[in-house]
Amino acid sequence: MSGEILRGLPQHVGSTAYINARIVDPAASAEYRGAVLISDGKIADFGPNLFASGAPYGIESVDCGGLCLAPGIVDLRVHTGEPGEEHKETLESAAIAAAAGGVTSFVLLPDNEPPFDDASLIEFVARRARQIRLANMHAYGALTVGLEGEQLAEMGLLAEAGALAFTDADRAVGSAQVMRRALYYAKAFDALIVHVPQEPTLSTGHMSSGEMATRLGLTGIPPLAEVMMVERDLRLVEMTGGRLHLSKISTAAAVEAIRAAKARGLKITCDTAPPYFALNDLAVGDYRTFGRLTPPLRAEADRAAIVAGLQDGTIDAIVSDHRPQDQDSKRVPFAQALPGGIGLETLLPVSLELVHNGALSLPRLMQCLAAAPASLMRLPAGRLAKGAPADLVLFDPDSAWKIDRAGMHSKTKNTPFDERPVQGRTMATIVGGRPIWRDARFTPAAAAA
Repeated sequence: MSGEILRGLPQHVGSTAYINARIVDPAASAEYRGAVLISDGKIADFGPNLFASGAPYGIESVDCGGLCLAPGIVDLRVHTGEPGEEHKETLESAAIAAAAGGVTSFVLLPDNEPPFDDASLIEFVARRARQIRLANMHAYGALTVGLEGEQLAEMGLLAEAGALAFTDADRAVGSAQVMRRALYYAKAFDALIVHVPQEPTLSTGHMSSGEMATRLGLTGIPPLAEVMMVERDLRLVEMTGGRLHLSKISTAAAVEAIRAAKARGLKITCDTAPPYFALNDLAVGDYRTFGRLTPPLRAEADRAAIVAGLQDGTIDAIVSDHRPQDQDSKRVPFAQALPGGIGLETLLPVSLELVHNGALSLPRLMQCLAAAPASLMRLPAGRLAKGAPADLVLFDPDSAWKIDRAGMHSKTKNTPFDERPVQGRTMATIVGGRPIWRDARFTPAAAAA
């Protein structure tokens, strides 16, 4: 992905008009030719008739040349190695990858060394974000001490330090009693709990159960492990009235259970990630360790159900589930490989397949990528509104290219989408009115020509 980081530019405090753009407004479920005016880092105005005859004298203008301009992506699942495993990913390298992918805000998972079960680590992330000055960085607090699923972390103190929500990352809380207490406790200060629903004792295999696992001789993880935990958690939400978000939904049965729960008025939200609507278990192929993920890649019927869940709104958001693993963790036999794949830079182009295939409209996709995640975390992002932060992504939805892991900006290159042809490219990323990324193919002068 050829482009440049623009972090060194001074914070722009004047006004800039992005004109001649294809505006994608997820809140209004609309797209139109128009402009956005940025002033002092915030959106001052936007609309289809704004600057139709050009920006007024004295206002810097950027001609978007008909490219799509939308609220920046808000990614709810990003893991880095800082602190503890900086050789896999640092906060800075993740922020650069985010900028290249059109991600203007992301939330860091707490499973570092040490885990984010102490307020000082939440403050550390905030301090590093101010130093790096790229994408907006936030952090989850650990749900349980040491992510061990036994003793609740001090959620109140973590929330005061800035934790947006609470999760044990990819570790499911196996104890119903602990989860019940967590939901009750979090309800006291209206906090959100984020949970990956995988029944721990059934999730010890290497890939999803089925014909492919049998053919490869790998231990299978039954899809039932997901829906069992989903149904347990739904009952606990009914009991406690707590706020729960289920993450990385990957099976048809789980989608149906959540759909039914929403139909009866239960306040539950959920997300999925690109591997679960763009790949199936055949992508494991000849023991391809880049395809070892948590949860595992599922059967084609499950993949289709995930797409249907996005179409009807059962699934609220799409996340990257960015999890870097170094070569020593992936260049081993499949059963020994650590699960996870990078996703910040491929989140937008792979998700755009849903638009090109006719499954979602562009505004609906940006609801999943920006508006809904921001709303879940109560961030003032993901929307076009006067006075909102000017966090935007400019992209070409039709630019065709092939994903090449060698060109990724993440420190590690473990993408399950390596060599996949895609359509869609980030041309510029803007945070607080300040451009932080520009693709080599786009310059304001070239766009105006």
